[in-house]
Amino acid sequence: MSAAVEQRPTGRATKSTVAAWAIWDWAGQPFNSVMLTFVFGPYIAGAVAADKETGQAALSGAQTIAGIIVAILAPMVGVWADRVRDRRLVLWLSNLVVIAAVAACWFVEPQQRYLALGAGLLALGTVFQEIGSVFYFGMLPGLTTKQTIGRLSGLGWGLGYLSGVVCLVVVVFGFVGEDNLLGLSTANGLNFRAIALFCAAWMLVFSIPMLLWGPVAEPSRHTDRFNPLTAYVEVGRQILDLWRRARSTLQFLIASAVYRDGLAAVFSLAGVLATTAYGFSADEVIYFGLAANVIAGIGAWVLGQADDRLGPKPVIVGSLVIMLIAGTVIVLVPSKLVFWVGGLVISSLVGAVQSASRSLLGRVAPPEHVNTIFGLYQTIGRAASFIAPGLIWIFTVTLGVRLGIVGILLTLALGLVLVLFVRIPGVTTRSR
Repeated sequence: MSAAVEQRPTGRATKSTVAAWAIWDWAGQPFNSVMLTFVFGPYIAGAVAADKETGQAALSGAQTIAGIIVAILAPMVGVWADRVRDRRLVLWLSNLVVIAAVAACWFVEPQQRYLALGAGLLALGTVFQEIGSVFYFGMLPGLTTKQTIGRLSGLGWGLGYLSGVVCLVVVVFGFVGEDNLLGLSTANGLNFRAIALFCAAWMLVFSIPMLLWGPVAEPSRHTDRFNPLTAYVEVGRQILDLWRRARSTLQFLIASAVYRDGLAAVFSLAGVLATTAYGFSADEVIYFGLAANVIAGIGAWVLGQADDRLGPKPVIVGSLVIMLIAGTVIVLVPSKLVFWVGGLVISSLVGAVQSASRSLLGRVAPPEHVNTIFGLYQTIGRAASFIAPGLIWIFTVTLGVRLGIVGILLTLALGLVLVLFVRIPGVTTRSR
């Protein structure tokens, strides 16, 4: 493993190939920002379900099942991806399933009997989006060099957040409300159901560059054929190999799984916390969401440059420290203004940490097993996805809704402590 780490990509990918890879984040973001978090998910919980508690339970339950499925399938998909000749095509086909699930949300009318359909379609989209990310992340090391991988990773994350902003603006003014600019009727949830068709069209159109110009990596030279029954045995061998030869990589997979769970909770809890604890109106929540996505995109791009200059670990550690400071101020000073400022500081660093984590793993993953490693990245991340929700629930029940954020801070702090002990030569310090 240590010898394999020295193998570096040539960085000779064409500009069109690199652009097609980066635009993929732009193409897929409406599923997260619009369908899951800010618009269609709340529509299901508030209008489709008989009551918000039932709707939230259905959505969270379906996403939990989706997470379990991803955790089971991701390592096997990673092994398979290392043998696939046209990973670009497979990635695009998996995206078609996500697009179909989003488009099918048109049929989710505001009646209780459609609750299972709506929650199930979003869960299906989640499964195939995260499975596709194994292929997508695995393409990164072959597109660039050790000296520029951070800025390319940051560019992708930044474009994703910018896409979320543009989509939210279009949706808020074009579809939502009685006086929406498109003049859509609000009867029977037609305007919200039309949002699903808009998002599906967006994802389809902007994913075409990947199909036409995306990277087509040569499969690794495995002597054996892919066998689903033995794939997990191979994954087990990879984990043992990491433990024996590159233990720091395995330690990073575990540490990143913890703090990434905290990062996921930041955006999932922000809207709820703003409404219930700080009295934000529905419009204020949307404006906060827009501002959070804008600054997250800028932060991912700017700190992507720092990733290449300083190394990914300083970016991760420094960002987590600042997030903990900002979060602590929010806890200690219960003010709407402080929540706005502190929340935006935290949001500005979420994408940067995610991007630096991806670039760090792209630097150390052996070329012949890069997709397997990213499969483990997804799997271990899902295995740790109970930490932040569990801590949030404990602090919410015992200390109130406003202090639920303490659960996020503890998760980030635990991840920070774990990542501080990770030592990966040539990566955790400035690239030379």
